[in-house]
Amino acid sequence: MSNGKNKKSTRPGNGPEQRGTKKPPLSSYRRSPFSLLIVALVVLTAIMMLQQLRRSDVVRWDEFVGHVENKHIRSAELGETEITGKFNQAGIAGRPEGATDSFTVNYNREAMGEWIEEKLRQSGAEVTWAPQNIWLPFLLTWVFPLLVFLAIFYFILIRPMRGGAGGMLMSFGRSKHRVQNKDRVKITFKDVAGVEEAKEEVAEIIEFLKNPKKFQRLGGRIPRGVLLIGPPGCGKTLLAKAIAGQADVPFFSISGSDFVEMFVGVGASRVRDLFKQAKDNSPCIIFLDEVDAIGRKRGAGFVGGGHDEREQTLNAILVEMDGFDTNDQVIVVAATNRSDILDHALTRPGRFDRQIFVPLPDLKGRVDILKVHAKNVKLGPDANLERLARGTPMFSGADLAAIINEAALAATMANKDNIEMEDLEEARDKVRWGRAKKSRVIDQKEREITAYHEAGHTLVQSLIKDADPLHKVSIIPRGPMGGATFALPEKDRTMFTKKYCMALLQVCFGGRIAEEMFCDDISSGAQSDIQQATRIAKQMILTWGMSDKLGPISYGPDSGLKDMIYIMPGEKEYSEKTGEVIDSEVKKITDQAYKNAKELIESNKDQLERIAKALLKYETLDAEDVDVILKGGLLDKPTVSDLLAAEQAKNEENSKNKS
Repeated sequence: MSNGKNKKSTRPGNGPEQRGTKKPPLSSYRRSPFSLLIVALVVLTAIMMLQQLRRSDVVRWDEFVGHVENKHIRSAELGETEITGKFNQAGIAGRPEGATDSFTVNYNREAMGEWIEEKLRQSGAEVTWAPQNIWLPFLLTWVFPLLVFLAIFYFILIRPMRGGAGGMLMSFGRSKHRVQNKDRVKITFKDVAGVEEAKEEVAEIIEFLKNPKKFQRLGGRIPRGVLLIGPPGCGKTLLAKAIAGQADVPFFSISGSDFVEMFVGVGASRVRDLFKQAKDNSPCIIFLDEVDAIGRKRGAGFVGGGHDEREQTLNAILVEMDGFDTNDQVIVVAATNRSDILDHALTRPGRFDRQIFVPLPDLKGRVDILKVHAKNVKLGPDANLERLARGTPMFSGADLAAIINEAALAATMANKDNIEMEDLEEARDKVRWGRAKKSRVIDQKEREITAYHEAGHTLVQSLIKDADPLHKVSIIPRGPMGGATFALPEKDRTMFTKKYCMALLQVCFGGRIAEEMFCDDISSGAQSDIQQATRIAKQMILTWGMSDKLGPISYGPDSGLKDMIYIMPGEKEYSEKTGEVIDSEVKKITDQAYKNAKELIESNKDQLERIAKALLKYETLDAEDVDVILKGGLLDKPTVSDLLAAEQAKNEENSKNKS
């Protein structure tokens, strides 16, 4: 949204009246006493290291006296505790090889000073007395250890109490939130697609942050908290950032897990610190990501005896949200994909009193999301985003972003100038089922079983009118699957009819029936098909009331009942006799679907065999290829061997050109 005025972006101050003020300049750097202390330590350390670099040989007193008597000394400087000087030459007999011409010898000045001076002068050496220096020994003996002690005391005790960046003890209670101003939050509603209803619901919050007096005129109160609910990857965090970017206010972001530490009471302290800073910088938005980490239901039945630290953190959030004034202009936005486990005190009116469901995008939403992510890539003329959106039902916004990215990477590795439709479809299959294992060596018998299995799915999918249209079929291994048959739904389904469910069951059993008819055996390849068929059949009976014998009664788990009483895991809510009826009805539905699919395949055995042979030859068939086969036509396209030979010839030609 926009208020139609071209305002200069400024950082909000402590109130709404300061939003138009100038941004204060950065404070100048001031040298603190502790920085001077660090400089002094560095200087003293450098002095000590330089003294060590003045290399000289240390000789014993008796050796030194012998050198004096033999007139080997050229010059000597008499200090307080040592004599330093130089020999006449480095290669004096008896001295080690590589020795320098400098020497140092320890002595007692009061006892031997005058005597050794007379001896040196008699030998012809130049004798000088070193000036007395009482400051350096004093600094090294007393001041340097004291400075080291003060530095340790500052970094371990003083700085943590001030909450410095390097604090280790007293900084645990400070919030770990990240603050992003308008200069950094560049996301607006233009970058969010596929959740139009959610964007409309938060529009009034943006208007309140921009113009609070408009709501105070009639006495209305804006919601204090907004809870974004939806599956992972559907854009909850992106929507929260877009709210802050659209409203031009600071954005305080923190995860629910950042509140809880190993120390008791830290979570509640961080909550208080976060809300205090938010009120000081109002108007602003606090975003609590994954709020279910601290907002779980309280009570022994839900958390196994209770967790005091998590409950204290939750209580602190409840109290802080109750302490909001209408004029505080602080909106709390939270996101979760587990709203069923949140405490009721957190979701009651007055706290998170606005709950916005952010669903998976529909067909139009997926097209819009793909267009947003496709702005930064180069699409080819054959790239059809609407067709790609049709083939991605139940994909989240994150999945669609991954498809565009994977397609761009694949096109780059293939040295293409733009992204083609085959790159997008390959990226979609890779995101959903994994990378194609084209180099995997497969036994010929196993390959034939896979071909007939997928041909069974393909035939049933193509001939049943209540099933989704066929998209393509492949026997190239991908992920855990040896092959796959892909459908292309014409629309997003918000409800499932009984005819559609029976069609799904028949498609699931088509592969097993084809194996049994053409391979004289059955394999474990139908494992996922059987699991899916069983899940659909149980859903039809237990939840959707599609059984004539049981009637419209729900026998599935009731989440509302579990909120009132604690039900042990695995405990059933119906009698054993009813359970037997449920089992018989599930068996009846699956048997009926299996029978219908078998009759359909038996009446079209020739067509199924042609599809299987085409799969063995081409490995991948699209819907047009299958339609040609079902009508009795012949395919005119290169085989897998032809494609491999062409690829090898292309590589050889590129190698010759490079050489």
